[in-house]
Amino acid sequence: MHDIRLIREDPKAFDAALARRGLAPVAGGLIALDEKRRALMTEAQVAQARRNEASKEIGAVKSRRDDPGDLMKEVAAIKERLPEIEAEEKAIADKLNRKLSALPNAPLADVPQGKDEDENVLVATHGTPPSFAFAVKEHDAIGPALGLDFDAGVALSGSRFTLLRGAAAKLSRALGQFMLDMLSGEHGYEEVAPPVLVKYDALFGTGQMPKFAEDLFKVGEDHWLIPTAEVSLTNIVANKILNEGELPLRFTALTPCFRSEAGAAGRDTRGLIRQHQFDKVEMVSIVAPEKSDDEHERMTACAEGILTALGLPFRRMKLCTGDMGFSAARTYDLEVWLPGQDRYREISSCSTCTDFQARRMNARYRPAEEKGTKFVHTLNGSGLAVGRTLVAVLENYQQEDGSVAVPEVLQPYLKGLNRLEPRA
Repeated sequence: MHDIRLIREDPKAFDAALARRGLAPVAGGLIALDEKRRALMTEAQVAQARRNEASKEIGAVKSRRDDPGDLMKEVAAIKERLPEIEAEEKAIADKLNRKLSALPNAPLADVPQGKDEDENVLVATHGTPPSFAFAVKEHDAIGPALGLDFDAGVALSGSRFTLLRGAAAKLSRALGQFMLDMLSGEHGYEEVAPPVLVKYDALFGTGQMPKFAEDLFKVGEDHWLIPTAEVSLTNIVANKILNEGELPLRFTALTPCFRSEAGAAGRDTRGLIRQHQFDKVEMVSIVAPEKSDDEHERMTACAEGILTALGLPFRRMKLCTGDMGFSAARTYDLEVWLPGQDRYREISSCSTCTDFQARRMNARYRPAEEKGTKFVHTLNGSGLAVGRTLVAVLENYQQEDGSVAVPEVLQPYLKGLNRLEPRA
C-alpha cells in the first residue's frame, strides 16, 4: 500500500516509479481525491466547532430571556449537514483506498527494466547439468512407476490434482522435512504450523486481495485457502507494534497451498509443475528497513543452500519490472535444471516487499533511540516448492532402468534408502 502523504510530496517521482511497471500516471487523480477528502474533513471540523459555539450562545441568549430561534435553526441545520459531510468523506476515502490498494509496489532502483520473463537478468549459475548415456525422460514419464498417480488425482478432484503413493509420497515427505530442518536448524528460522484458512484481511495485508481474488479458493463466508504460507506467516505481525530488539523475526512453515490458476489456462497441464494443490516450504522475514537488502540476499542464499545440498543445478535470476509480483520491490527467482525438459524452471521466488505489505497490515516497530514508530519491512521466499523439487530430483537422478537415485542428504529421512525402484 502506498502512502498518500508521500505521493503528495513528490507526485512526479511516484508516477515515474510506477511507469517502470507500465502504469500510466495516477498521482494527480489520487491527490485530487485526497484534497476533496481533506476539504470535507475541514468542513466537518469547522461545522462541529460552530455547532458547539452556537450551542453556548443559545444558553447565553436564554439567560437574557431573548429569543434563540435563529441560533437554534442554525444548530439544527448543522446537525443535519454533519452526517452528510461524514458520508461524503467516507465515500471518497473508500474510493481513494480502493485505488491505492490496486496499485503494485514500486520497484527498487536496481531492478532491471523489462516487459516480461524474457528480460529477466541472469545473476549466477550454480552446478553443472548432468549428462546421461540414455534418452532422458520427463518426470511425468518417470513418476507413475514410482507412485505419481495422475489418473487417480483427476478422478478424485479433477484436473491439476495428483495423488502420490509409495515411493513418490515418501520422497515428497522427505523433501519437506529436510527443507524445514535445514531452515530451522542451520539458518535460524522459527518453525510454524499455521492455519491454511485465513480471512480476507490477511490476504489484503499481503497483497493477494482484492486484485487476485480469482486466483484463490473461497471457503464459507469469509475464509480462503492460502495460496502460500506467506499469508499466514507475514500476518503474524499484523496490527502490532514490535520493539526493535525483537527484530529480525524469521518464520518458516511447510503447508499445502491452493491456487485456482485462473490465469494459467493451458499452461503446464501435464505433471506436477502447476497444480491446484501443492506443498511448499515458505520463509518470511520481518526486519528493520535498513536491514532488508541484506536480508534479501540472506534469504535467497538459504534457498540456494537447499538446492546445493540436494545436488541440483540451478541459476539465480533477477526479475525485471514486468515480471515481478504485485507486492514485490525486488525479486530473485531460482530456476532448477530439468533434464527432461532441457531447460531451467522456477523452483523458488524470494522477494523483498519493503514497507508495502506492512502498511496494508499496519505492522510497525519502535526504534530503540527514536520517538514514534516506523513500518517494518517484510520479505518472503520459497524454501522450496516441494512438488517442483520432487520433479527436479526425479529428472536429475533418473537411471536407465527407471529407478531414481536418492540424494545423500535425503537418505536418513528414508531409512537409508539410496534408490527408488519402479513398481513391477
